[in-house]
Amino acid sequence: MFFVFSVAGWLWEVGLHLVQDGVFVKRGVLSGPWLPIYGTGGVLIMLVLRRFFDRPLKLFFLIMGMCGVVEYLTGWFLEMYFHTKWWDYSNLTFQIQGRVCLAGLLVFGLGGLAFVYLIRPALERLLGRLSLHSREILCMILLGIFLIDLLWSFQNPNQGAGISKPVIMAAKGT
Repeated sequence: MFFVFSVAGWLWEVGLHLVQDGVFVKRGVLSGPWLPIYGTGGVLIMLVLRRFFDRPLKLFFLIMGMCGVVEYLTGWFLEMYFHTKWWDYSNLTFQIQGRVCLAGLLVFGLGGLAFVYLIRPALERLLGRLSLHSREILCMILLGIFLIDLLWSFQNPNQGAGISKPVIMAAKGT
């Protein structure tokens, strides 16, 4: 499911940028067609919030909160490690340090509900048709490709116009 969420997030962001700006921009830090922040959020929804699947309204707000924390911490880490921002909501109202915004959290909440109630059941049926051995092999192949991409991208992150912008770090003691 991590890879499904990661690829879906990449498709969402690339598609959104294409519709809004009319330009294809390969989003994210990594080179491959995945955004692991979406994969992480999706897996956390499945593992941590499963007990709330029978309460959609509560689940919506919990998804917003949890995905907000994941997005904020990921943005902070990327800024500290690479001295670069891959997203910046500072021009929007209802945002926190440009790392998260209310509009984005609402989209995460709605997207999370769509996944839990519509997409997940269909995916589980589809993946259930594969043998356990086939699923394990598929996961190992994807994991291998992902780890190579991760190692490569930590040395050569995806950057440029429409993707990222440098962060000016304050000197210590100022």
